Amino acid sequence: QVQLVESGGGLVQAGGSLRLACAASGSTLSINAMGWYRQRPGKQRELVALIASGGSPNYAHSVKGRFTISRDDAKNTVWLQMNSLKPEDTAVYYCHAESTRFPYLYWGQGTQVTVSS
Repeated sequence: QVQLVESGGGLVQAGGSLRLACAASGSTLSINAMGWYRQRPGKQRELVALIASGGSPNYAHSVKGRFTISRDDAKNTVWLQMNSLKPEDTAVYYCHAESTRFPYLYWGQGTQVTVSS
């Protein structure tokens, strides 16, 4: 089993920045990819950014050039640096991990990001 704990959400004005962190614990050696999804009000959960071990990051088109995902396998931690935030980035952000072992997918509890205009 893998446990994911997020931190770093909050309220920020448009144009501002926030940095989210997600620490994994448990069977971390089984983790392949880690990343972030978000669920905006009234919308389905969507991919924000994902990075596999030793791989290149993959970003949603809407955040390219503004968000940066990074990962430290030694610390079992992934970060999401969010710059030039827009009101439409307001969402609950979920840490996500993909494992080679059942149940294969893990989610954090979510952290609220609110961007005011």
